[in-house]
Amino acid sequence: MPKNTHKIAIAGAATLGAAALAFSVVPADAQTTTTDAVSAAPVAYSSTPVQDVKTSVTDQLAATSVKIDAIEAKKKAAAAAAAKKKAAAEAAAKKAAAERKAKAAASRAAHRAAIKQVSVKSYADNLDGWIKHSLDIMKSKGIPGSYDGLHRNIIRESSGNPNAINDWDINAINGIPSKGLLQVIPPTFKAYHVAGTSWNIYDPVANITAAANYAADKYGTIDNVDSAY
Repeated sequence: MPKNTHKIAIAGAATLGAAALAFSVVPADAQTTTTDAVSAAPVAYSSTPVQDVKTSVTDQLAATSVKIDAIEAKKKAAAAAAAKKKAAAEAAAKKAAAERKAKAAASRAAHRAAIKQVSVKSYADNLDGWIKHSLDIMKSKGIPGSYDGLHRNIIRESSGNPNAINDWDINAINGIPSKGLLQVIPPTFKAYHVAGTSWNIYDPVANITAAANYAADKYGTIDNVDSAY
């Protein structure tokens, strides 16, 4: 290219640059009919910020899920604790009810025992009472005999004296004298002693009951005895 042409090209470029500068410094309120032909530079976008937002949202969702799980776990724990407390309360109530029932039963048993003890039959400490007491024992043991049969034989044998002792008959001669209301010798008393009565041969009830037991075995009943036996 000739040097003159090069100079013209540089001058033209300078003129265009000045014109562009003149347009760029026109005040905002200035009147102009010239169209701004300056093109906007292209904007470059990066995918990095979008990725950051996506990661942030994911983290938030994860954190929210953890919080929800924690809340659910807390609710379940509270429900389990409440159920356990309820079960413990019900067990305690059942135990208390059972204890009250047992206590009430024990109280009723004690009351019945007290009533039974109060209602225990008593007997007079005399011949009539001894015979009646013996008859009740005989009845419970299945030993036959009547009030009349006992009374009749007692009067004949000892005149109603519980400490009577025969020291002259053959038994006395043999060293085993007859003793008590129905004049029973010791070996016979021991052999026919009735459980629940005294082992003292002079005890009125024990003596009568053992003699009636012996008479039942030998004669069928004390009622059949009308003489020494």
